Amino acid sequence: MLNIGLVDDHTLFRKGIISLIQMACTQPVQILFEAGSGLELQEMISQDRMPDVIIMDINMPDMNGFDSVLWLKETYPGIPVLVLTMMDKEEYIIRMLKLGIRGYLSKDVEPKELGEAITAVSGNGYYYTDFITGRLISTLQQYDEHGRNLSPLNERETEFLRLACSEYTYHEIAGMMHLSPKTVDGYRKALFEKLSVKNRVGLALYAVKHGIVEL
Repeated sequence: MLNIGLVDDHTLFRKGIISLIQMACTQPVQILFEAGSGLELQEMISQDRMPDVIIMDINMPDMNGFDSVLWLKETYPGIPVLVLTMMDKEEYIIRMLKLGIRGYLSKDVEPKELGEAITAVSGNGYYYTDFITGRLISTLQQYDEHGRNLSPLNERETEFLRLACSEYTYHEIAGMMHLSPKTVDGYRKALFEKLSVKNRVGLALYAVKHGIVEL
């Protein structure tokens, strides 16, 4: 018997996913508990009530998925977590991967894939969809455990750097970024200093090396 804990704030979705789990899994399944937030999870789980897998949403009231997974990691580190959510932004996936989750699925997943994911995760394995590509995993080093970007560049600087790696002139880049040429010149000088490069070629080499642009 596979014991599963389900943590999602939408009651109707929980009921629907329970039916899918029972249909998709190849072994008998028992829903050990249902929780609507991380706080409810804390009340329901115990050493005598330990699920084999916890299926977790991210966007929940009171205590969201990130905080819930972090609490599980500190309190019950042996329980594998499979994230099932509509949140597909790269930074969310990276943050969850850093927290040690075993799988990440979208809520529009096919029942068969859900069953495969539960089987893999419950067997101390991992399950990620094609979205979790090698390139995405390689960017993990750019984020800390709270999902903060450790890159020295902010969003606008990164945008400028990508454009600087093209054949556009600085004047054309200023128009594309809706900035004055003087402001763009400020970006250029700031990046030269920040990245310890001396020219546009140096900017391009940095961008390629760090995966900001591809050849």
